[in-house]
Amino acid sequence: MKLLAGFLLISSSLSLCCLFLSKLLEPEYFYGAEFDVRVINGFSTNSSLPLVIWCSSDDHGDIGGRALQEGDDFSWAVRSNFWGAAARFLCTVKWDSTRKRFDAFEAERDGRRCGPFRKCSWLVREDGFYFSSDEVNWKKDFSWF
Repeated sequence: MKLLAGFLLISSSLSLCCLFLSKLLEPEYFYGAEFDVRVINGFSTNSSLPLVIWCSSDDHGDIGGRALQEGDDFSWAVRSNFWGAAARFLCTVKWDSTRKRFDAFEAERDGRRCGPFRKCSWLVREDGFYFSSDEVNWKKDFSWF
C-alpha cells in the first residue's frame, strides 16, 4: 500500500512538473500573450449623438479614437512582454457633455479576468460601463459618475 501511495505521489508530482514546463515552452511565454480589447457603444437612445472614444498608452502612445454610433465598436490588440507585463491603456469616453476616463486594459487587473481566450470587452451604456470576457455575460464595473 505504501509503495502505491509513493508511486502516486511521484507520478502526480511529475505530471505537475511536465505541465509547468510545457507552459513555459508555449510561444506566448517567449513572445508575449495577446489580448483583444474591445469597447462597444451599447447605448439605445443615441442614434443622432455618437459615443466618442480616444485611447492611449504610455508604452504604445496614442492609438486613436472613433465616433461610435449604436452598436459600433473600437478594438485593438495588446501584447504583453516577456515577463507577462503589458501596457496600460487609458481611454476617454465622451457622450454629449459627459466625459469619463477609464482603464480599458491593465495587465494586473485583466490578465485573468479576460479569460482563457484573452478577450476584454467593454459595453458602454447609459447607466455605466460593463465588462465581459465572452460578450454574453456582462457585469457592471462602474457608473458614469
